[in-house]
Amino acid sequence: MSDHQFTSQDEAFMRRAMELAHQAELEGEVPVGAVLVKDGEIISEGWNRSIGSHDATAHAEIETLRKAGQTLENYRLLDTTLYVTLEPCPMCAGALLHSRVKRIVFGAPDLKAGAAGTVLNLFDSQASYHYADVEHGLLEEECRSQLQAFFKRRRKEIKEKKQQQKLAQAKDAQEGS
Repeated sequence: MSDHQFTSQDEAFMRRAMELAHQAELEGEVPVGAVLVKDGEIISEGWNRSIGSHDATAHAEIETLRKAGQTLENYRLLDTTLYVTLEPCPMCAGALLHSRVKRIVFGAPDLKAGAAGTVLNLFDSQASYHYADVEHGLLEEECRSQLQAFFKRRRKEIKEKKQQQKLAQAKDAQEGS
């Protein structure tokens, strides 16, 4: 658990990110959602769209940054906070640094690709020309549960599909003999 003190406003924005993660799941995407806030107002929001858009860069954070850049007519997103349900990967961490997001708050750590302190930390790197405040652990259990439930269901669906294929092959083989 994080030692950060989160406000009720922080929690409300993370809950919105979780709603967006649910939207991603409804679209067959990995459930990650992100919300970008400036002066207490949501500027943009997004969710994972990589599968549906056939775009490896269409992570929740990137989708959110793209919309914010259009809204503010500037790629520099100074004095903003990004709330995201899963720790940013290296690609997203780099984009957050380039866009000058001031504060990043994530829910669940990404044990495979987390680039905000779990696997590596691009925000603490000597190569970083911009420093962001990274805070973690806000609604961590809920964010983790959302992802775990998705992957558990996905594995079950894949297993069932394989079993159906085996049955169909066996039936075809029987009819062919």
